[in-house]
Amino acid sequence: MSAETEALAQSIDQSLALLRRHLDWDVATTRLAELTALSEDPDLWNDSERAQKITRERSMLANKIEGVQHIETTLKDTLELVELAEMEQDADTMADCMATLQELQADAAKRELESLLSGEADSNDCYLEVNAGAGGTEAQDWAEMLLRMYTRWAEQHGYKVAMMENSAGEQAGLKSATIQVTGPNAYGWLKTEAGVHRLVRISPFDAAARRQTSFASVWVYPVIDDSIEIEINPADLRVDTYRASGAGGQHINKTDSAIRITHEPTGIVVSCQTDRSQHRNRATAMEMLRARLYEAELQKREAESAALEASKTDIGWGHQIRSYVLAPYQLVKDLRTNVEKTNPGAVLDGDLDDFMGASLAQRVSATRSEASAQAQ
Repeated sequence: MSAETEALAQSIDQSLALLRRHLDWDVATTRLAELTALSEDPDLWNDSERAQKITRERSMLANKIEGVQHIETTLKDTLELVELAEMEQDADTMADCMATLQELQADAAKRELESLLSGEADSNDCYLEVNAGAGGTEAQDWAEMLLRMYTRWAEQHGYKVAMMENSAGEQAGLKSATIQVTGPNAYGWLKTEAGVHRLVRISPFDAAARRQTSFASVWVYPVIDDSIEIEINPADLRVDTYRASGAGGQHINKTDSAIRITHEPTGIVVSCQTDRSQHRNRATAMEMLRARLYEAELQKREAESAALEASKTDIGWGHQIRSYVLAPYQLVKDLRTNVEKTNPGAVLDGDLDDFMGASLAQRVSATRSEASAQAQ
């Protein structure tokens, strides 16, 4: 067997081993059998909410397990075919086998990344919040550009996006905005984007056409369901009402229907203005607050929380995770992974998969190193 074939097979085997480890294979297969039995119960759909949860969990778990099994079977069959082709010196079959191995390697690597989305809330929907940094109109325009970028990314991946709150800038852009992103693993993918983002460009607001640097921060937290209990003391809350901003109708901008809730012990602030009903906005804002408090607790329990929090201390120099340079040259660079793209326009149109994948790949590398250390 050639060195290239052996290297591909070894890479695929490594990914498969980590996939099984991340899945906790025996537990996962047992759980799949349980979910399959539950899904075949004729009384299941008497409770549609429970039925949907079970069906969704079974579908996601089956996809992971069957994907690993498919790669393992195909790898075994392909390697056997490689041996026969080498014995018969069949160049065409060898070429086909190499193409198959390369496809398997790509599939295994992708699934290896996705297997890292196994955190407590990674599969959940999420809220994404953008805040303009210091710099007035420049920063507020940059915040609006970032919001559009994430909205485009979400739409390209089949996620649903709903505006929860936005505070318009004085002249242009946004002071802040919050959207809800709904879809499989929305939080798992987007949480890699939390931090400060830096833009360098020729200012469209400067008559002298000078180059300006702007900052905006992104904060991501998961939507949580009723099965997760978060205790909130009403005495810890300050609730303010205000008039909604943005495009309005006969009612939305004419009454104080928007709600802002401040959790005083933590300083967490959430706002909602999606509905013309103050009562419904308050209920939604409370859900957002529960999600923020839950995300804060998750961060405490995650080993990477210290670095993540350090990256979000200030919306300014020294804390950015990514730079977007539009002038004097064209470059987007992630300062954590060193991934670079020379087409900022595509990135700002939602081409973020390489950045997100690299952030998750860092975890793969760390996991492999840890596994090697334990093996020794």
